[in-house]
Amino acid sequence: MNKTILLVEDDIRMREIVVDYFSKEVFRVIVAENGREAMELFGIEAIDLVLLDIMIPELDGWSVCKKLRKISDVPIIMLTSRAEEEDKLMGYDLGADDYVTKPFSPRVLVAKAKTLLKRAEGSIGQTDGFIAYKGIEINRLSRTAKMDNEKIDLAPKEYELLVYLLENKGIVLTRESIMSRVWGYDFVGDLRAVDTHIKKLRNKLGEKSSYISTVIGSGYKFEVNR
Repeated sequence: MNKTILLVEDDIRMREIVVDYFSKEVFRVIVAENGREAMELFGIEAIDLVLLDIMIPELDGWSVCKKLRKISDVPIIMLTSRAEEEDKLMGYDLGADDYVTKPFSPRVLVAKAKTLLKRAEGSIGQTDGFIAYKGIEINRLSRTAKMDNEKIDLAPKEYELLVYLLENKGIVLTRESIMSRVWGYDFVGDLRAVDTHIKKLRNKLGEKSSYISTVIGSGYKFEVNR
């Protein structure tokens, strides 16, 4: 079955270009001109990936991204004419998977979408979307986490970080690999963002924070023998 893309963009010409390129790749493209329409369509359609412009009317892209992340793990690519690093960091912190600055190559955008869709298809696994280890439980379908049967309130990137660590128990993960996986494979930014989010995650894990060890000069590891 063809994958369904939700394009949220108020610029008519940009919509036409993106729809044209994705349609040529046999994607089904559904279009929303504003944030509220996007949320309505997401609620009634089976969406596989969202292309989300930031500067859209009624409900901006930041708000739409935040709302989507509360209900879904769907891949999200932010589209914007703003290239500032702070904007990119905000998008990633809200749960976006990638961030593309206008003007962009439609072919590159299609390639990024395909990469994210492949990643999404390969990430469900692990006991039908569930990961559990020593009292820590992850439900990938609802994007929720529990510790000793109590829900943990995690920000989107904290959740992604915990998932990545649990998927790679006992393996040293470099800051670069964490940045690539959690913030987007072509993100170029301050690696200290990784340290900051690790600190926040440890605080929320309490006594179980000892499972996340710092490997000096390399990165972090989720220990299996503690």
